[in-house]
Amino acid sequence: GVCEIWLTSEDTGAYGRDIGTDLPTLLWRLVEEIPEGAMLRLGMTNPPYILEHLEEMAKILNHPRVYAFLHVPVQSASDSVLMDMKREYCIDDFKRVVDFLKERVPGVTIATDIICGFPGETDEDFQETVDLVKCYRFPSLFINQFYPRPGTPAAKMEQVPANVKKQRTKELSQLFHSYNPYDHEVGERQHVLVTEESFDGQYYVAHNKFYEQVLVPKKVEFKGKMVEVDIYEAGKHFLKGQPVEDSKPFTPSITAPLQKGEVSGLTQVNTHTQKHAHLHRVVFYQVLPTRLSINLT
Repeated sequence: GVCEIWLTSEDTGAYGRDIGTDLPTLLWRLVEEIPEGAMLRLGMTNPPYILEHLEEMAKILNHPRVYAFLHVPVQSASDSVLMDMKREYCIDDFKRVVDFLKERVPGVTIATDIICGFPGETDEDFQETVDLVKCYRFPSLFINQFYPRPGTPAAKMEQVPANVKKQRTKELSQLFHSYNPYDHEVGERQHVLVTEESFDGQYYVAHNKFYEQVLVPKKVEFKGKMVEVDIYEAGKHFLKGQPVEDSKPFTPSITAPLQKGEVSGLTQVNTHTQKHAHLHRVVFYQVLPTRLSINLT
């Protein structure tokens, strides 16, 4: 019943460097196997390794069975802070990745991370980060206040005062909440893949091609299906979609879902297992997952 695959690691873009291959090679092989309607989502990648493959990555993110979404952490827009963080990139590297993908993959979602108050960060350094957010208006932004972990080099550096870190975090959060990235999509007709239930239990959660969260009516026939919807509302972190009347949900399963009463894996327990039940436990699951997560590390 799997209809969505997450491919992730600590740095997905570095895949294959130790075994003589690379991420695009893996992705092209994967999309050959993924059926129509099923979707692949890529995990986090830092700028250095993805820079080598921008042309191919743009083609892959445009593929109909791959979400046009990439999580590229920037942490700071100041080169001096990035150097203190021992990052292997400068702010121009990050901008090159984002600008290239935004040009070649229309509508692509770029998510990023920012750390406020890293040791040595000046007001000027922080302003560079603010200007970066103003420029790109990231729809998904993870803001963290720096906390010194004991035993790390950063913990031994001169710290930014706690009240300054707090103020910078607040200012950046206010900037992030000052714009609505999805308003322009109201009125659009989109295909979305329904994979889970909302936290409040009132809706099913689906995602469109750009991995933007779309809330749809909680109808059991939609779960794990590709549904066509008309977008009628946009919030800060979500869209709401009304299913198109004449459109039928499409089942984009990678394999046929299990029938009621059918189990996955072994169909019977052999005699050896039965005799050594105190040593081994065989568990059969009758769940119908909609997502498979693969960690490359």
